[in-house]
Amino acid sequence: PQIRKAKKQKAFKESIQKGDKVVTTGGLHGKITEIKDLTLTLDVGNGIELKFDKSAISMEASTLNEKAGK
Repeated sequence: PQIRKAKKQKAFKESIQKGDKVVTTGGLHGKITEIKDLTLTLDVGNGIELKFDKSAISMEASTLNEKAGK
């Protein structure tokens, strides 16, 4: 199960694109505005953009809604 989860996480990180809504490992929600080799920029609202390492991205934001049953 751990290997399957790691493969799924790796595939997700490789498939992220500009415009996707994601959640960081720290719980910050944002929309991807720029992607570079090892970093990406998230728009977190009110015109604030923050740069993160790709490894800091945990999941797609819509995944949280599915887990919460919404």
